[in-house]
Amino acid sequence: MNHFLHLRSRALHSLILGLVVLTFYAYYRTTIDDFRPVTVPIEIGEAAFIRVNPPNISEIPGQSPKNITLDLILTNAISPHNSTISTGATAISTSQGPQSSASTSINLPSNDPTLHSPKSSDTKSPVSHQSDDTARGIYQAGHDVTVQEKCPNYGDDMDLVIIVMSAPSHIEARTAIRQTWGHFGQRTDVSVLFILGTTRDVKLENLLQHEQKLYGDVIRGRFADSYSNLTLKTISTLEWVDTYCSEAKYLLKTDDDMFINIPRLLSFVKKHDRDKNVIFGRLARKWKPIRNKRSKYYVSPAQYKPPLFPDFTTGPAYLLSRDVINRLYEAALNQTYLKLEDVFTTGIVAHKLGIKRVHANEFLNKRIAYNPCNIQRGISIHMVKYGEQFDLWKKLLDGKSKCKMT
Repeated sequence: MNHFLHLRSRALHSLILGLVVLTFYAYYRTTIDDFRPVTVPIEIGEAAFIRVNPPNISEIPGQSPKNITLDLILTNAISPHNSTISTGATAISTSQGPQSSASTSINLPSNDPTLHSPKSSDTKSPVSHQSDDTARGIYQAGHDVTVQEKCPNYGDDMDLVIIVMSAPSHIEARTAIRQTWGHFGQRTDVSVLFILGTTRDVKLENLLQHEQKLYGDVIRGRFADSYSNLTLKTISTLEWVDTYCSEAKYLLKTDDDMFINIPRLLSFVKKHDRDKNVIFGRLARKWKPIRNKRSKYYVSPAQYKPPLFPDFTTGPAYLLSRDVINRLYEAALNQTYLKLEDVFTTGIVAHKLGIKRVHANEFLNKRIAYNPCNIQRGISIHMVKYGEQFDLWKKLLDGKSKCKMT
């Protein structure tokens, strides 16, 4: 009897031990099966998936998965098939695959110039994000709205194309120009256009689309419209003329707070009809770069090292002969970026290309007394409010004032 009880006790112990082992095995399998990589789809053209391996993150000394921020710089060069990016101790691979139900979507606005990095030619090898301080590194070529019909036959019959640099919110300024000196844009030998960048203001964008529908004279470049991007706006202007209006004899680049005496300007163009390789305007000589970091005009030695800028024509208005447009555009892309667009374009880049910058007294580029003779003598007047455009327009057309032209 005692022997039988002993056998039952041993069998019971074996059964219990077996159940314990089975329980631990089931728990182990469940834990392993639940441990899956995190999949995050990135919306850049085609779908790309970034797979992060958690054990690699936990191996970073002094860090835990809760306090690690992974900053990824993604470019269009990332292949949606099989690529690898190495960031410190974390390996990230991209591969096509089904989207996880727990995945997180990241949207990158395509028009933000800070997101357009140089594109890699080999997407199968690791992508290196080297700093590119040239304009090409942040400039996105092309235009979302071209209005190329404003320059038929590439401007073959045009003496002058005027492109006004404006801000998206300056609707009243553009309207005032259209109703005054911009009226000359109805001539077949003159075209008057505005150029804007992008805006994230939805209401303002709707107004701009309505404005475009009414007038059809606004070029839209692929850059965020801001003061720091004025040079990108000028490069976009050069690209547009080079692409759609390359046969126009002269390009006037100006701003929306300017009054332009177009009859006087056309006389100037006719006088200099055969001039080549030249930029006319108000010449600034021997200007020093501002090294004060608090100034909005600050220029670091890395951007421009010499103690003096090359002579340049001031930005409110300058006139370019057609033969310099393509050369300026191409060379500007390879130049270290500088937000001072007039210094950059008509100074540094033009100087490197050997383009002449010629001072013309008619380019006032400043605020003056608004008397009829001053207005009729000059080509460009600066700091004109939109309401003042009508007063200057009336005085320009005043036939009673007899002014001696110099």
